[in-house]
Amino acid sequence: MLRQLATSIISAGALSLAMNAAAADDSLKVGMSGGYFPFTFVEQDTLKGFEVDVMEAVAEELGVEVEFVTANFSGLFGMLESGRIDTIANQITITDEREQKYLFTAPYVYDGAQVVVKEGNDAIGGVEDLAGKTVAVNLGSNYEQLLRELPYADDIDIRTYDSNIEQDTALGRVDAFVMDRVSATQVIKDKPLPLALAGKPFSDIRNALPFRQGDAELRDRVDAALDTLREDGTLGEISNRWFDADITRP
Repeated sequence: MLRQLATSIISAGALSLAMNAAAADDSLKVGMSGGYFPFTFVEQDTLKGFEVDVMEAVAEELGVEVEFVTANFSGLFGMLESGRIDTIANQITITDEREQKYLFTAPYVYDGAQVVVKEGNDAIGGVEDLAGKTVAVNLGSNYEQLLRELPYADDIDIRTYDSNIEQDTALGRVDAFVMDRVSATQVIKDKPLPLALAGKPFSDIRNALPFRQGDAELRDRVDAALDTLREDGTLGEISNRWFDADITRP
């Protein structure tokens, strides 16, 4: 009797694990900040943006539900490592350091790092003029590292923000900020802020989706979905809808 009961408990436990695994396979948990216009942002309590549309298309291609989890950008990688999310869709730049820790899909955005200043700030004509200036970057982004690699990095006052880098630059609280050129162009176009691009992009960047080292199979499935969406024109269509250009190819 005890043996039969033990067998029943084990069987029930195995069934429960199988059901949980099946449920996990039916969803894709995607982390994003919801504060990086126009890639991921909240408008009238609705999460929108290029990244949202891309991940919804990926989920449809995979035949799963997508669940978006929003948090400050600085906390997203911790959520990935702890298993609370499966990946991050927030313009994650591939770097050597990140490639040592995570598995990446092929890039789905090609862009460049861009300096942005308050309109009329003629003292900064590009990245070469940042020495002696205060420059804002998003906390946890790769732009801080790019600035620290400059030969005059010690003369730049780099300030990290979780948000509001555009507003603080427009208000003159910092001299400039750095983000990707695509986002910067859209911010200037769509937001009522007196901002301007300063010079040309100073670093090529490739953005992709990161996964934990143990999730190679999931990474491969998502990578294959992205490849299909790239080849059938879906990624290009989404990009043109948001940017009037295809940023999904080099």
